[in-house]
Amino acid sequence: MSDTAPVRAGEELPVESLTRWLGEPVVVEQFPGGHSNLTYLIRTPSAEYVLRRAPLGPVPPKAHDMAREYRILEALNPVFPPAPKVHRLCEDPAVIGATFYLMERRRGVILRDPSTVEPAAAQRLSESFVDCLADLHQIYLPIGKPEGFLDRQVSGWSERWLLAETPDRPDMSFVMDYLRRSIPQQGAPGIVHNDYKLDNVVLKADLSGVEAVLDWEMTTVGDPLADVGLTLCYWTIGSAYSAPDGGGWYSREQLIARYAQRTGRDLSRIGWYETLGVFKLAVILQQIYVRWVRGQTRDDRFKDFGPRVRYLVEQATRLAERQS
Repeated sequence: MSDTAPVRAGEELPVESLTRWLGEPVVVEQFPGGHSNLTYLIRTPSAEYVLRRAPLGPVPPKAHDMAREYRILEALNPVFPPAPKVHRLCEDPAVIGATFYLMERRRGVILRDPSTVEPAAAQRLSESFVDCLADLHQIYLPIGKPEGFLDRQVSGWSERWLLAETPDRPDMSFVMDYLRRSIPQQGAPGIVHNDYKLDNVVLKADLSGVEAVLDWEMTTVGDPLADVGLTLCYWTIGSAYSAPDGGGWYSREQLIARYAQRTGRDLSRIGWYETLGVFKLAVILQQIYVRWVRGQTRDDRFKDFGPRVRYLVEQATRLAERQS
């Protein structure tokens, strides 16, 4: 089955303008997954590319910075092969109406239903998934300020939450207070992907390991355990990656143990990082939801995000209460 689809109504690209910029005719399809940046497949007579641009309508300040994402991948690809190679950056809004870039297309499998994987392959992929993250965290690039990273994470995401107000927004004050008053001491800095999850990874076609890691929009340098905490929240929220009988997929405990063994990092405060991860996910969905409430996006996939945000707030509150 194709992983692309016809472009959604209202999200079309100006094909003639893009053709002039590239210097050859283009055919455009869209990668329909994801709820943030818009991602397209660009076919030309000589090549095919993936095009990334910010979503339509107003976006939060400093968010969806495609030029920054391009430069991160440009620096990261030579030292971390799962990061796709980038080709061209366009910061002229006259071309398609926004800054965008082109990167290589990596072929493989994006796993939407982990229960379909045989146990032996599930265990192999669990190991590869964790090891890929551990390898990333050994890398340091001068793309951010690691000092005070966790303080900025808590204050920055709290501010974004307060700005994304809707009539049905649940109360997040207990979680924000818990995170603010119990910030751990940071470990050695490394690259933080900031959205590392199974469906942001392209797996090799034979399910032998990781082919590529996608969605580098929020990448920075800081405390890598922030990635582990967010990964753990994805490992349990939504589609469960561990079947009731194990199914070959790592349990949360196995994931933590393998990461600790590979990196030597202290994960004794991982509960705090997981709370931060669930909190961040709730803020991200609320930022998307508020754009739909205000009529700044016409994508009806976002109209039911209110209950999803409420569920995440409940999860974050339970985690914070457990550790208070």
